[in-house]
Amino acid sequence: MKITVKEALSALQLHEGKTFLQLFRHGSMSVEIYQPKEQDLQQPHLQDEIYVVISGIGLFQNGPDQYPFSPGDLLFVPAGVEHRFLEFTEDFKTWVIFFGVAGGEAND
Repeated sequence: MKITVKEALSALQLHEGKTFLQLFRHGSMSVEIYQPKEQDLQQPHLQDEIYVVISGIGLFQNGPDQYPFSPGDLLFVPAGVEHRFLEFTEDFKTWVIFFGVAGGEAND
């Protein structure tokens, strides 16, 4: 199974006005492409999630922490934590991977 960035963005463009699109699901895991426009309005999620930044730079707020991001960065957010991308460039896009049980995985 393979999904390219180009294929993911083409699929997202077919859903005019949407900023994200689920592309793959396997068990509790789902993979999305996410490309917010001007502002990231997302709310906390029920599952743990990982972002892998495709392009763009900006700041990432993860709970009380805030740090810069750039292409290739991997960002982890535990389930239920307030988070968002801030001050991101127009070309920002990221893979989003949700996984695990509602409420998040155990912290071993």
